[in-house]
Amino acid sequence: MLGTVTMYSTTWCGYCQRLKKQLEREGIAYTEINIEQDPESAAFVEKANGGNQTVPTVQVVPSSGGAEVVMTNPSLAQVKQALTA
Repeated sequence: MLGTVTMYSTTWCGYCQRLKKQLEREGIAYTEINIEQDPESAAFVEKANGGNQTVPTVQVVPSSGGAEVVMTNPSLAQVKQALTA
C-alpha cells in the first residue's frame, strides 16, 4: 500500500483535471473532495493556503507512518515522493 491521497478540487479547475489524469495513468488511487460542495473541506483548504481556496490542494498520508503532507498544486512527482516518504 502506498498511503492515501486526498485531492481537494472544484469541477472547473483545469489543474485538478490534469493531476487527476496523471494519478489515474500512474495507478495511484485518490479520494476527490469538491470544496464547493463541502464547507468543512473548503475551510481546510483555506487554512492550508493562507485564507485562499486554492485547488488542487492535495493531502498525502504515507503508508510508512511518516508525517502527513499538504501541497498546493503539486506535480505528479511531488505526490509520488510524498507517498514514499
